[in-house]
Amino acid sequence: MRAARAQARQRGEQVREKREAKRYGLRSGARSDGRDPVPLGTALNRLLTERGWESSAAVGGVMGRWPQIVGPDIAAHCHPSSYDEAAAVLTVQCDSTAWATQLRWLARQLVARLNHELGHGTVRTIKVLGPAAPARGYGRLRAPGSKGPGDTWG
Repeated sequence: MRAARAQARQRGEQVREKREAKRYGLRSGARSDGRDPVPLGTALNRLLTERGWESSAAVGGVMGRWPQIVGPDIAAHCHPSSYDEAAAVLTVQCDSTAWATQLRWLARQLVARLNHELGHGTVRTIKVLGPAAPARGYGRLRAPGSKGPGDTWG
């Protein structure tokens, strides 16, 4: 009998709330509902989940936490430049060919560490780019067939 009374009371409150909502418009009352204010972190987490942006946000966090993930030595010479979510490829730009070669050797370990931080399968491969070559200066004293400084800019 008590359960039936509680259900009837609940249905009565729901009917009363609907009637008041029609009469006075929708507004938040004494009880919590979906329109009440929530903390910013909770709202952002809900938005990321609803839109399916968790992996993009996680990779964006890696861009900011790069020195903590890879260490200060690598972070001083290499930085992440882009992420292709469809192919799960992280592109890393290095400031010399020596560091690019070193990072290619460490790529498997970095993929494992990044997937540990971000979640399994977020990064499948790391594409390592060497430094951008300086602008070529064409002039009278240029050797034919020369490709510029190939020592550190390859």
